[in-house]
Amino acid sequence: MAEKNATNKAVGMSKGGRNTKIHAIVDGLGNPVVFLLSGGNDHDSKHAIPLLGQIEIKGSNILGDKAYGAKAIRDYIVSQQACYTIPAKDNVSEPWPVDYYTYKERRLVECFFQKIKWFRRVFTRYDKLDDSFLAFVLIASIVVLLI
Repeated sequence: MAEKNATNKAVGMSKGGRNTKIHAIVDGLGNPVVFLLSGGNDHDSKHAIPLLGQIEIKGSNILGDKAYGAKAIRDYIVSQQACYTIPAKDNVSEPWPVDYYTYKERRLVECFFQKIKWFRRVFTRYDKLDDSFLAFVLIASIVVLLI
């Protein structure tokens, strides 16, 4: 039996209570590629580089929202010989150019998250351990791919 401790539970306090974030990378068709779980109180940009490090991004165009606009993330993407379409936050002193026509394709990841939330077990987090929760997220993703 698995020991219950904080290392196998990606649950953190946020404004809405105890929460888990699902970080995902989808391909150009909206199909899931890789997942990562984190506590609800962790910032999204904290997990971007480890998530991108799990796949080969050479020659890709990485789309992300303003939360992923940190210089370290952008430098990592460029160092992997990829490009990015990430808008700058409003408080950035030197904003970079963004192709908003390409940025509209980011809807694919949002649509994917909406589809896996069809499964009540995903959006209510019935599972206590990360392994069982992530396993059901993967099952939900497979069902979404088959639909």
